[in-house]
Amino acid sequence: MPGVPAIEASWFDDDAGREAADPEIARIARDLGENGFAVLDFPDPEIETLAEEIKASLLPRFDFERWRRELWPKADGLRLQDAWSEVEAVRRIACNARILEILEALYGRKPFPFQTLNFPVGTQQHFHSDAVFFSSVPERFMCGVWVALEDIDDDNGPLLYYPGSHKLPIVTNDMMGWLADEEDNAEIQTHLTRVWQAEVRAGGFREQRFHARKGQALIWLSNLLHGGSRHLDTERTRWSQVTHYYFEDCAYWTPVESDVFYGRIAFREPVDVLTGRPVGNRYIGRDIAPDFIRSVRPSWMVPAPETPTAPEPAGPSPTGWRQRAAGIPGLRRLVRLARRRAAG
Repeated sequence: MPGVPAIEASWFDDDAGREAADPEIARIARDLGENGFAVLDFPDPEIETLAEEIKASLLPRFDFERWRRELWPKADGLRLQDAWSEVEAVRRIACNARILEILEALYGRKPFPFQTLNFPVGTQQHFHSDAVFFSSVPERFMCGVWVALEDIDDDNGPLLYYPGSHKLPIVTNDMMGWLADEEDNAEIQTHLTRVWQAEVRAGGFREQRFHARKGQALIWLSNLLHGGSRHLDTERTRWSQVTHYYFEDCAYWTPVESDVFYGRIAFREPVDVLTGRPVGNRYIGRDIAPDFIRSVRPSWMVPAPETPTAPEPAGPSPTGWRQRAAGIPGLRRLVRLARRRAAG
């Protein structure tokens, strides 16, 4: 089984007969390959009914007054993760058979939904790449599908994205010169934001916004830079659903929380929304033992031992970004790569 998603492989366009077999998948593939995202009408004739069921079920879960008063000024949105376990309409959107068919054709592996996020308002989230937070080995076997559950325009926080940015190198801890075990999460987020901003400037990428109709969907590749624009009209909602998908026969992990060559890997153990059961981690066709996964988890993920353990042998103490030269190590290299990619 190839270790590169078909849609991101250089030979994808040469797959003879793909367009004749399914013109819609061919159109989505072209858009994804060129821009990193593709727009389509969500393939369920009852999507409007599902949208209203989701709103009615989830509305009591959100405190809109607190959002207007405290969260909105700080650009914090409202969200509910994994409502699929409680609301059948959420699960139905996540498990749509046609979406799964499209993704399998695009990636060359069987997909499974592992997370849903439901939003009643705009996220106002700075643009970012999911590949830093949701990743796989082989890499890039993750994608998102966003569905508008009402009409969205500039006033109620549309999605924003940078076409073509999916072709940039994926930002990694070693590229930036920091150790996850040494850094504060907020500081890492600040540094990542600076990197992504530099990539956008260097590559000349232009922001686009998705003014979606109710029932429209957007598929995006894992490394596309995307976020949420400012939600200007706080009297309006912006209902939407995101489903994240992984693909079979991969290892699933969080790179930004891992120091692989110090033996710390933040493995994920995703649950398949289709079956409600965990999906095991695999590496090139072989299962990764749960005992190994537990043994290499970062310290913050492992419960404190009940009895003292012997200290680890002394070894070199790597320095973090605070002890390094001013600026972000690796940033110049990323800027050069971004300019090179933009120039073709």
